[in-house]
Amino acid sequence: MELNADAKRLWQLQSYEPAPRIEGVELVELRRHHDDGGSMTELGRLADGRLEALPDFTVRQINFSVIEPGAIKAFHLHSRQTDVWYVPPTDRLLMVLLDVRKGSPTEGAQMRFMHGDGVSRLLRIPPGVAHGVRNLGSAPGTIVYFVDVQFSTDPSLCDEGRLPWDHVGTDVWDVRRG
Repeated sequence: MELNADAKRLWQLQSYEPAPRIEGVELVELRRHHDDGGSMTELGRLADGRLEALPDFTVRQINFSVIEPGAIKAFHLHSRQTDVWYVPPTDRLLMVLLDVRKGSPTEGAQMRFMHGDGVSRLLRIPPGVAHGVRNLGSAPGTIVYFVDVQFSTDPSLCDEGRLPWDHVGTDVWDVRRG
């Protein structure tokens, strides 16, 4: 079979290679328990403030965030703080992570994936990895997140910095079709 000129010009093979990884970023699959009345997900077991699934991470604060439909909240990063994010499986949030750590083995790498979207898991984001989210759902989306540094608005203690939402271009936030 031969393709017409327009199709030939635009045709490309779709890649099924695994998405690139950023050193220190972890996805921990969680188990959802179902019965006739619904479901329950255990987010973590703690021993002395440490998550069993991430034993070198000590929980210092737990937060809850709401993202309006279509909203993009990006990019922020921390110099000391590790984040562990949980998005309920009923929500559908596009996550974009950028390794901006000078000298990191994965410096400049990007990760882009759906969080929630029918899956229960934790996402560990180490210091120096810029991260952002776009709510692709039609209702507000939620994130429950654990951090190992308590938040402070005091400039001498604040650990949260920002990069522009379009730091790597606006198309990173587009829904990819094809």
